[in-house]
Amino acid sequence: MRILIYKWKAYNYRDIYETFLSMGYTVDVIEQQLKSYDEDAAFEERLTGQLKQTKYDFVFTVNYFAVISKVCERCRVKYVSWSCDNPLISMYHKSVFFDCNYIFLFDKQNFLEFKAMGVPHVYYLPLAVDTDRMDALLAEAEDLNLYRNEVAFVGSLYERNTYDKIKNTLPEYLKGYLDATMQAQMSVSGANIIEEMLTPDILEEIAEYFSLEKSEDSFSSLGLIFSTTVLGFKIAAMQRKKGLLELSKHVPVTIYTNSNTADLLRVTYRGSVDYWTQMPKVFHMSKINLNFTIPNIYTGLPLRMWDILGAGGFLMTNYQAELPDFFTENKDFVCFDGEKDLVEKTLYYLSHEKERQAIARSGHEKVKTLHTYRIRIKEMLDILEKSK
Repeated sequence: MRILIYKWKAYNYRDIYETFLSMGYTVDVIEQQLKSYDEDAAFEERLTGQLKQTKYDFVFTVNYFAVISKVCERCRVKYVSWSCDNPLISMYHKSVFFDCNYIFLFDKQNFLEFKAMGVPHVYYLPLAVDTDRMDALLAEAEDLNLYRNEVAFVGSLYERNTYDKIKNTLPEYLKGYLDATMQAQMSVSGANIIEEMLTPDILEEIAEYFSLEKSEDSFSSLGLIFSTTVLGFKIAAMQRKKGLLELSKHVPVTIYTNSNTADLLRVTYRGSVDYWTQMPKVFHMSKINLNFTIPNIYTGLPLRMWDILGAGGFLMTNYQAELPDFFTENKDFVCFDGEKDLVEKTLYYLSHEKERQAIARSGHEKVKTLHTYRIRIKEMLDILEKSK
């Protein structure tokens, strides 16, 4: 089997690439910055030439690119994509109905949405982790003590978000309504209520202050784009900052990020970490690793959860509806519901070391046994085989 992968800055690209190779497949890579996910004449010409020159079983990408789908449809080559972000605005495009596509989504609610639309080849496939890579890295590391923490958070604070840029242009009523919507979302665990709060009347007002830009082949709506790219990122910023500030009043908290941490006065800032060489060490050496799932992910488990468990880290996270499908709460991971619960559970597990370590070991063993990239990709390839 020969596969062509389009390479971009997806964190899990390398794990997928290495897994294809380890399974004995030939993998070629095409890399080029796109002018647009929808159209790029130069890239389309280059990809078309590649597909005509070499016979591939399929083209693969992390996330969905309409421009690649269009070329594959013309060249009659299968196009396989596996999402690592949700929702993919690029998927709300008429090209998703092309017969060449085999689209794998990690968020079950999003998968059901596209299936209900009649997209012919859309499948549910959760994310995964390469525990062998992480285990080998950690076994050989001589600097693990540099990454020792009581409580750690790795991720963005989303302080540069669109809502903060436009909020002063909004009328007081609309700003108040949106602020209340975001506060309501923050009080709900495991469900997204933002889109249903954006009623037709509210969207009509928003349209006067927010410009919706999309291609003519896109069927994404103002409600979808505003709820995710504007309110979703702002809510994530509020949740993360509020949780870290409250927790730092009680225990030492460390953050690894590219974001501006000036407002997090009691939180220790240690810069950013490399996904491949440093991040697993943080997860492995921190007593507690925090995950705050952005509300744009409806029910699925973000890559961060898998990475923490894959490194043998103790995972403390907000609730997601799909968690019970894979893991057992208080055995493989721990959930928190709001800042008070976060503080109480953090204090408990910091003072119960054996229990905390047992949970981390159980979570690691479960992903190592059931949720590796090799297992997921075999499932993906079995689906492709059955479709012949």
